[in-house]
Amino acid sequence: MLQRKFEKIVLQEYPNARDAKDTSIHFLGKMQIDHKIDVSKVLMATSVCSDDINVPSTTFFNVLFGPFVMGGLGGLPFVGKTGMTAFSHHIPDEGSAFIFYGPHIGITLDGELGKMYRPRMEETGSSCGALMLALSRLKDNKYKPVINDDDYQQMKLEESLLPYREEILSSNNQAKAITEATYKIIDKKIHEYIKDCKDEFHVDKVTLLGGIIINTDYGLDDYFDAKNFEVIDLKSL
Repeated sequence: MLQRKFEKIVLQEYPNARDAKDTSIHFLGKMQIDHKIDVSKVLMATSVCSDDINVPSTTFFNVLFGPFVMGGLGGLPFVGKTGMTAFSHHIPDEGSAFIFYGPHIGITLDGELGKMYRPRMEETGSSCGALMLALSRLKDNKYKPVINDDDYQQMKLEESLLPYREEILSSNNQAKAITEATYKIIDKKIHEYIKDCKDEFHVDKVTLLGGIIINTDYGLDDYFDAKNFEVIDLKSL
């Protein structure tokens, strides 16, 4: 019953979202049926936030090899070209690659985005914490992140979001807007790294599934709003 209530709330904000299990079944099926990919030989990489709440978000983890972890705070692929190259070298012989990527956002039964109830906590907490922190700082027009070794990922995340500051702050839902902006950043970087590292892959295809993970209450299924599904022919790049 509670899952159904959450689904209604989620679909009001993300009408195309599927729950985590349906997401995995649907896209694994497309890989196998539409694109003739042998999922028993697929290595998965993720570029999602390092937040612990995202680990059980889909059942891809139970089917595919991996994951090779690319994402840091906010889901940005901080491993860069070196990480993409390493991933390309780990793919099984005659296999294929799959990259699951995107930021995450919490939602409560009251429909509040950017918040969620975490395991064994009575009060709501931020989700994504890194993005909500960035949002609070970007509201100060004089604020500029200073890159430093002690907080490198957060500062780079905020620096990446600066071009979207006006768009985010002018939105009716800033938590949703900063999440959408982060998706654009991740998507662009993933595509750039694949193109730059294409000669390192010994397989012909790389499958991408990008979107936004929507966190609900602990113990309930998360949801995923898919924004991009594509099978890239590396020979065509």
